[in-house]
Amino acid sequence: MKYRQSLFWDTKPENIDKEKNKCYIIERVLEFGDDKEVRMVFQEYKKEDIFNVANNSRSLSPQTKALWTKVTK
Repeated sequence: MKYRQSLFWDTKPENIDKEKNKCYIIERVLEFGDDKEVRMVFQEYKKEDIFNVANNSRSLSPQTKALWTKVTK
């Protein structure tokens, strides 16, 4: 992964599995990522997956959730 370590402050990058931790990665990037990292998420995962994570997340702020559910609809 090419994301900043500061996005995943609570774990070691080598412990993050791209598929197994898909929701975790998407949530962190949508909430705290920069433009480049958001683009990487959209390249890495299907738009439908991003929508589902944004729509069903309990950890995203209401503003972030509203933005990304509209963008990915």
